[in-house]
Amino acid sequence: MLTEFAKYEGAGNDFILIDNREGLFTPDPALIARLCDRHFGIGADGLMTLARNAEIDCSMRYYNADGSEGEMCGNGARCFTLFAEHLGIGGETKFFDAADGLHTARIHRTKGFSGEIELGMIAVREIRAGDNWWFLNTGVPHYVEFVDDLKAVDVVSRGRAIRYDSARFPQGTNVNFVQVTGTGTLSVRTYERGVEDETLACGTGVTAAAIITNFALQHDTHRYRITVRGGELSVRFTHEAHTQTYTDIRLTGPARRVFGGTFESENF
Repeated sequence: MLTEFAKYEGAGNDFILIDNREGLFTPDPALIARLCDRHFGIGADGLMTLARNAEIDCSMRYYNADGSEGEMCGNGARCFTLFAEHLGIGGETKFFDAADGLHTARIHRTKGFSGEIELGMIAVREIRAGDNWWFLNTGVPHYVEFVDDLKAVDVVSRGRAIRYDSARFPQGTNVNFVQVTGTGTLSVRTYERGVEDETLACGTGVTAAAIITNFALQHDTHRYRITVRGGELSVRFTHEAHTQTYTDIRLTGPARRVFGGTFESENF
């Protein structure tokens, strides 16, 4: 079957987007893994489908590069928002659901195939602390560790060991190494579960990093600029003092349509 797709990226996190409002695309894990393969397929950190929703603008479903279904992807959802805009769906503020719940996203500006997208994230109400590490869920599970020299960290080997540490994280986890570069500024590198490698950016990861920096170190700071390998993202939130509750979490950054095309499922 011939399927149309579009390729988008947000701070270097890249995704395959499929308009599935007619329900013609079946998200088979093996097919998705082959499509995301960077040598034999289109190449991407993940794939998303857009489906109809009678109550809100649309529905998003996210699949990791290995074909497994993911609950949420922050940069992916920002790209999904721009994809919906290019399809003429919704208004300046868009309402859609993902596996982790309802989301709103606002388009701050667009220029050609690019845009600046602000995404509303789910609330965080529980933070687990260990020996120089923290664990929380910002749509998907995240481990956060502060380091003095981010460039010196072997993100892949250390990240993979932590990701598969089933004693601490039975469901697995994404792994973030964070260097505090100032008040309200961070640098972050992330090993992503489902991609099984370091990616150029991770939206839910930088959100986790910002929240933990506030929780552990910078209690009066509620806005962060975060440098990742693929660019810069920003996170803001509201924190109820002396609690683990974070609400009105907003992730903002660039998104861009890279190209579009078609593929034959039988070819994969």
